[in-house]
Amino acid sequence: MGAFDFLRWGGLEVSELKDKMLQLTREEMQELGYRLVDLVVDHFDRLSQKPVARKKDRAALEKCLREAVPEKGVPMDRLLDQLQEDILGNMIHSDHPRFFAFVPSPSNFVSAMADMVAAGFNVFTGTWLESSGPSEVELVTIDWLRQLCGLPSSTAGLFVSGGSVANLTALAVARQVMLGHRIKEAVLYCSDQTHSSVERGARLLGFEPSQLRKLPTDDQYRLSMPELRRAVVLDRNGGRVPFCVVANAGTTNTGAIDPLPELVEFCRKEGLWLHVDGAYGAAAVITRRGAELLQGLEAVDSLVLDPHKWLFQPFEMGCVLVREGRRLKETFRVRPEYLKDVYRADEEVNFCDYGIQLTRGFRALKLWMSIKYFGLEQFRSAVERGLELAGKVEALLSALPHWEVVTPAQLGIVTARYLPPGKSPAEVNAINRMLIDEVINDGYAMVSSTELRGRTVLRFCTINPRTTEEDLAGTVERLDMLARTAARRLEEQALNFPNVSEISGL
Repeated sequence: MGAFDFLRWGGLEVSELKDKMLQLTREEMQELGYRLVDLVVDHFDRLSQKPVARKKDRAALEKCLREAVPEKGVPMDRLLDQLQEDILGNMIHSDHPRFFAFVPSPSNFVSAMADMVAAGFNVFTGTWLESSGPSEVELVTIDWLRQLCGLPSSTAGLFVSGGSVANLTALAVARQVMLGHRIKEAVLYCSDQTHSSVERGARLLGFEPSQLRKLPTDDQYRLSMPELRRAVVLDRNGGRVPFCVVANAGTTNTGAIDPLPELVEFCRKEGLWLHVDGAYGAAAVITRRGAELLQGLEAVDSLVLDPHKWLFQPFEMGCVLVREGRRLKETFRVRPEYLKDVYRADEEVNFCDYGIQLTRGFRALKLWMSIKYFGLEQFRSAVERGLELAGKVEALLSALPHWEVVTPAQLGIVTARYLPPGKSPAEVNAINRMLIDEVINDGYAMVSSTELRGRTVLRFCTINPRTTEEDLAGTVERLDMLARTAARRLEEQALNFPNVSEISGL
């Protein structure tokens, strides 16, 4: 019987199941492993030749994938075909060099293989007892990030799924330190450009919507210091308790950086916790230009950054750093009787005490392996590349007629919109919304849209170091062509619906 005969013949018989019990032979594991590694290698090698986007509608995918729980197994050949065609074949590739939407996750092959090893060894990193080596790797890697951000040696942190959980973790610490359980009159502050995870986190932590102040931003979409000062005074005079300010080190919409040095000074004077959401932007601190833009980062109380964004790691990997690291344990540590065996020596770090997860995987391995293999200098060059590419996109768009750069390049993000003459603001917004549909259907590249003070704009996030100047030029050229198509569609709809409010998207 050949190594993969069991795959060709389909499910196992009951007698075989008694012996197999979810196991493969060494030869079977090797053959399956080689095929899956080849699949990943082919993805990395041929990615730029593939369309960025491909998706079926829900009905089509239900037809392909919906089934009863299979009682018997299926041949692996058939399973891998379905994986490639129906599942991996229907997605947008956020690691594609022409993916400029949202915040890309460029990833790298070394880290992808590290994730495979972490899963293969089924590493549990909740306690030192079960994973002393992996826990030490996480401590070392967290400390690398701490040093790169300029935070003091008292800082501690941990890896989590992403910025949403990282923000939730930091806000939980801020609540515990600043308020204890007295949250009824508490108020926290952020700008109207702050990521939605902050609002969601505040809700989960028991705060009412009225306890989160979303403050206006200035003409560069940064948190307005006069508005913040005014809000804190008004709240204190009204008997409320200001306790935390959430600042941005690179907003999702425009890449804006809130005035960190001023915020540090203000929060220290007012006795407020300063948390910074740098999920995508904080990684720029490893470059000279980024370090200049992010001055003040070294003085904050807590910081979030996502290695699965601008440190080129595969999903999922977020990070939270807390200046007084002991505050993490004060917030999260619980010692049930069934974990008595875990607590043996003070120097042993149990990451279950640092956050909401007891069971947690070995996220640190991929960042540790990739930094060790490539060296920080290659990461620095890759981040610098993203900063340069944003400037090139801005220049390409500025040179086109009927295009307006709305916010210039900042931390790898540019926003712009198609602005044909003779169109009302509502029509311009509709054209730019239609343009996103054209882009997705076209598949050559991917950008996303957002709203900036009533204007629909396109966002370009250029943090993938594998993006070429040809990719940029081709994308901008394609966008210009598709924008004209969207404008024609709007005109055709206007002929059918003379009342502009009836037109799709208006």
